[in-house]
Amino acid sequence: MREVDVLGVRVEMPTNQPIVLLRERDGGRYLPIWIGAAEAAAITYAQQGVVPPRPLTHDLMRDVLSVLGHELTEVRIVALKDSVFHAALIIDGKAEVSSRASDAIALALRTGAKVLVEPAILDEAAIVVSSEEDDEVERFKEFLDHVSAEDFEGPAPEAEPGDRPDLPDRPD
Repeated sequence: MREVDVLGVRVEMPTNQPIVLLRERDGGRYLPIWIGAAEAAAITYAQQGVVPPRPLTHDLMRDVLSVLGHELTEVRIVALKDSVFHAALIIDGKAEVSSRASDAIALALRTGAKVLVEPAILDEAAIVVSSEEDDEVERFKEFLDHVSAEDFEGPAPEAEPGDRPDLPDRPD
């Protein structure tokens, strides 16, 4: 498993679909994961340290684990099937619970758990950013500094079942 950092969320144009961007910690690959607007807001809230007046679902899950004396040790992105990322929550280092990748990431940010990705998934879906594209990554980071969770609120774009953007081609 390869550890990744959660760089943040942005809206991909022209589809207006939010993505969370992960960066391989000991490498140069980036993994974009298309997510829903609610999950984008949850991830952005966690990264910005926003505490809502009442707990959101991911806050509730964190609190339930804590009250029951358990710890989210890590989250693992374990599969990519039909352009959908699948994850697992690892609780107390041994129990495994299936999860959507976006929910796992939102929960990991709230608990400080590591986010890990299967190397085969990085091989299949990650992109390598060339030195010319470093400026784009820096602009993305600057964008993240100025985006708020409210930017992701509102109606979700219309989509047909299975109508997901294709993953970017991997450079040879």
